[in-house]
Amino acid sequence: MNQKSIFNFSTLVVVAIGIGAALYGFLGFFGFTVGPQTWVKPAIAFLTIFGALFGPIVGLLIGLIGHVITDLISGGIVWWGWAFGSALIGLFSGFVFMNKDFNVKAGSYAKKHIYQILIYGLIGCIVGIGEATLFDIFIMGEPVDKMAVQFWGAVLANIATVTVLGLPIVLAILRVNKKSSNLTIEK
Repeated sequence: MNQKSIFNFSTLVVVAIGIGAALYGFLGFFGFTVGPQTWVKPAIAFLTIFGALFGPIVGLLIGLIGHVITDLISGGIVWWGWAFGSALIGLFSGFVFMNKDFNVKAGSYAKKHIYQILIYGLIGCIVGIGEATLFDIFIMGEPVDKMAVQFWGAVLANIATVTVLGLPIVLAILRVNKKSSNLTIEK
């Protein structure tokens, strides 16, 4: 089973980036506060879903473009550190796509892929939120103690979102596609 290139920009992939970024951008307004300027946002699950479906480059672009959409609509100022943080989360969320034996369209996966989705999601959250935190401290002049609270709140909230929403939705898509791919036509 050949895996498509992560640099495939077919019409389907470009449309997926547009839809994913729009969903991520508009759903970025929904969530609840867990700390200073820190929210649990269900939109993070879209990075897991689209990353698994289309790969790390698509996850990166959806995270970046979607976060820019949220920032522009909410106040007109893009918080680039956080936009790049979302891009990094999307990038890591798509790493599972690169496994030759993982194919969402065919419903092909193994137990190890479930763990990989969670581990890549965890690493992506730490790297992405870490980058945003360092950006805010060193570029924006935010206080370290505030940013430490924001870092841990955002990391834990995003990991919970990946685990509770992103992974189950990816597994549901895999299971539906596995059932669909086993259909045969009798003559």
